[in-house]
Amino acid sequence: MAQWVEGTVVERTLWTPILFSLKVEMDVKPFKPGQFTSLALTINGEQIARPYSFFSPPAENPKEFFFYAASDGVLSNELIKLGVGDKVMAKQQPNGFFILDEIPPAENLWMLATGTGIAPYMSILHDAEVWNKYKKVVLVQAVRAQSDYLYQPQIAALKARHSKQFIHQGFVSRESVAGTLSGRIPAALKDHSLEQAVGLEMSVAQSQIMLCGNPDMIKESLEILKARGFSKNRRRTPGQLTSEAYW
Repeated sequence: MAQWVEGTVVERTLWTPILFSLKVEMDVKPFKPGQFTSLALTINGEQIARPYSFFSPPAENPKEFFFYAASDGVLSNELIKLGVGDKVMAKQQPNGFFILDEIPPAENLWMLATGTGIAPYMSILHDAEVWNKYKKVVLVQAVRAQSDYLYQPQIAALKARHSKQFIHQGFVSRESVAGTLSGRIPAALKDHSLEQAVGLEMSVAQSQIMLCGNPDMIKESLEILKARGFSKNRRRTPGQLTSEAYW
């Protein structure tokens, strides 16, 4: 059976009424950037658990998590109420295959994210492996409104540190925001406007593409990319497309 440990909230940031971050002191086993654990609270006498990707890199403690409090999210709507000193349970053993060990070598790595789907990418981007493995790393961050366009100081620091390798492209679908594209990722994949904006081509020969976030974005994007010749990445049959729904 899974082993659970008690964590303590040491910092809470409410970004918007439904987007928030928690930093939690917890004694979990070592994890690889891109992996997740399960967090749990006792709600009405029942332990409710859900998987959440680590936002922070493995060496950091407290561990940071980035949440969306969905209207029907029983656990997320309780997590958002937590404050400093409150307790939350976490699975001691991290899990997940959305990690660089599972991604084949290539010239360029594309990271496509919607909303809180940026979390595993931020963990990966703060680890040296990604910069040693790929010549170019493109982070695509898609949100609905400018208020959701978060973690820009951290992204700017990554750009300053890896100026020759790192490209960041934002999408804001419901507002016009300078420096970002409007619309949605799938449409920009279909008409190649994303590649035009960042000045880099997605090609079967030179690209690996990770997708994380809204399941609809992932489904639509995979269909478009498969029509362009890309294939799903599997251990026995390596391809170029690796996805994880995080909603």
